[in-house]
Amino acid sequence: MKTSLPLFRRAFFDPWRSTLAWAAGLAAAAFLYLPLYPSIGGSAQMQELMDALPVEMTKALNYDQIATGPGYTQATLFGLLGFLLMTIASVAWGAAAVGGDEESGQLELTLAHGVRRVQVVLERALALLLRLLILAGVVFVLVSLLNGPSQLGIEPDNLAEATVLFAGLALLSGTAALCAGAVTGRRTYGISAGSAVGVLGYVFNAVGRQSRDVEWLLDISPYHWAYGNSPVVNGADWGAAAWLWGLSAALVAIAAVALERRDVGV
Repeated sequence: MKTSLPLFRRAFFDPWRSTLAWAAGLAAAAFLYLPLYPSIGGSAQMQELMDALPVEMTKALNYDQIATGPGYTQATLFGLLGFLLMTIASVAWGAAAVGGDEESGQLELTLAHGVRRVQVVLERALALLLRLLILAGVVFVLVSLLNGPSQLGIEPDNLAEATVLFAGLALLSGTAALCAGAVTGRRTYGISAGSAVGVLGYVFNAVGRQSRDVEWLLDISPYHWAYGNSPVVNGADWGAAAWLWGLSAALVAIAAVALERRDVGV
């Protein structure tokens, strides 16, 4: 009997050690930042430190909101180290999904078994999505567990909505990497494209918050789409979420069409 979704099963289950390692990294970030909040959040010393820093720096790092538990969690975990780890994982997996496989010669062997090219893209994109959802779920569970002991005061609904945006932002970088890899057949181009989405999104948000003259940069920053509303504090902007997830779907579709129409291994 033919196994359903064979490419997905292999892409999802074979690299389980990698998924576990990134989950451990995110767990370490949560345990590093969140338990510190009771001793520093809202304290006079923290306020003095914030006042001593340049306003531009606090805005760039989103540290202008860390006086509250939800704002602290948004700025430190979701907006900084967690964002960095999720983006790196997503870009690495997305770039390897098609471009990396083609560079190693494995893609030609896969296609020689009568597998459709569209199937390759869709099943590996599904594996990427589910691995990211697992990582986002780990963060959701850990923040929920630390919410009370760390005196964060986060509303469960806001946390759930922020987690959706957290996963969607990482997925956009990953699907950009997958798409570039499928279009070019090169893992390096995939890494470059995915990294550009993550890095430029962060930079555009940081710069756009500095002055009204460059505020337009916020409109083209995926990072700002996800976090401009401070979802851990205020809940999700579902319009922004639709953009993130919709663009990811479009990038997967472009990848499937591109791989279908070009020569592989040339």
